[in-house]
Amino acid sequence: MYDAGKIIAGLVIFLVLVTSPLWYNAVFATTVAPPKLVLPTNGSTRCVEDTATMRASHMDLLNQWRDEVVRQDQRVFVSPLDGTRYDKSLTRTCLGCHTNKKTFCDACHTYMAVSPYCWDCHVAPKEES
Repeated sequence: MYDAGKIIAGLVIFLVLVTSPLWYNAVFATTVAPPKLVLPTNGSTRCVEDTATMRASHMDLLNQWRDEVVRQDQRVFVSPLDGTRYDKSLTRTCLGCHTNKKTFCDACHTYMAVSPYCWDCHVAPKEES
C-alpha cells in the first residue's frame, strides 16, 4: 500500500470538515434563557387543556382543530379538564386570552426557531399598547 499516508491524511481532513460545525458550537456556543410564560391579560387562569399539554402539543391541537372545522364542520371543542365548551378558533378562543402575539406567541417561537404558518391564513392581531 504505497498511498496509505495520503489516504489517512484525506480521511482526517474529511472528518475534521464534517465535524467542524460540532466543534464550532462546542467552542463558541452561548446559552439563551427560555422565555417566561406570559399570563393572559384578561385575568383568565384556565385554558382548553392543562399547561403541560399546551406547551408540548398546542400545534397538534391547532392542526386537529383546523382539520375538524374545515373538513368535518365540527366547530366546538369540549375541554377534558372541566367540560367547558370552546369555539375551535385561533383568533376567537386562543387570542381571546393571549392577546399579545409578540410576547406570547413570537417569544416562544423565536426561542424554538420555528416559523408557524398560522398567519398565512389568519389575520395577525393588532398588538396591545
